[in-house]
Amino acid sequence: MPKAVTASPSDSPSPLPGLTGLRSSFESGHRLHAAAEFSAVFNHRRVLRGERFDLHYRPNDDGGARLGLVIAKKLARRAVLRNLLKRLGREAFRQVRAGLPSFDLVLRLAKPIAQADRASRRLLRMEIDALLRRLVERAAA
Repeated sequence: MPKAVTASPSDSPSPLPGLTGLRSSFESGHRLHAAAEFSAVFNHRRVLRGERFDLHYRPNDDGGARLGLVIAKKLARRAVLRNLLKRLGREAFRQVRAGLPSFDLVLRLAKPIAQADRASRRLLRMEIDALLRRLVERAAA
């Protein structure tokens, strides 16, 4: 009969040097929650368009960027694909949030996607990153 293995705290990997105390998660305060928040962004009518995604934005007074995601079932039929697209968007936002202006953002899938293999995942992520870079450039101008 196999024995259970327990790990002591000393066996767990230590955090990377210099990165202790940094919070780079996608917390509740970094998200748009209510329908009214999404509507306010859409009604502001500012948008950056990519090949497959649109990035809607509006300034906020909260002191930090917040993200909402709209991935319609009509454009990405499979739940696995919709979840993947949301993960890509959240991760891209999480990595650059500190450098973003204080905007409410809605990343919206604008064109249908049937599937996402490794190569197309990279292209989708590159498009999201490019939209976020364009937002920073536009805010700086």
